[in-house]
Amino acid sequence: MAEEIQKKLHKEVETITSVQKEYHKAVAQKQQLDSQLNENKAVKEELMLLKKDAEVYKLIGPVLVKQDLEEARQNVTKRMEFITKEIKRSDGHISALENKQEALQENLNKLRNDLGKLKVIV
Repeated sequence: MAEEIQKKLHKEVETITSVQKEYHKAVAQKQQLDSQLNENKAVKEELMLLKKDAEVYKLIGPVLVKQDLEEARQNVTKRMEFITKEIKRSDGHISALENKQEALQENLNKLRNDLGKLKVIV
């Protein structure tokens, strides 16, 4: 009986470890998205300061290509919308992982208590 609980306990610890790794990866991805959103906000602010006749260039590989100002503004806006959607999706994923961690931790604590009770009896 104790061996069976120990096996379950070991498996639960492995599961929690893998969920924690996934959680940390998701948080890092969200931070990267937040950084990208901030960069794009700054770009959008700069583009809004420009006059209609201003020349705008886009870096494509090693080459600067002339781009229409309104097109550049639209591109940045679309990029920000996409990043915002990704952040919301990421938040949902992080929240789900947090809930999963809590459930796994409760199960782990229950198994530890069961194992402790068995050791007291024996």
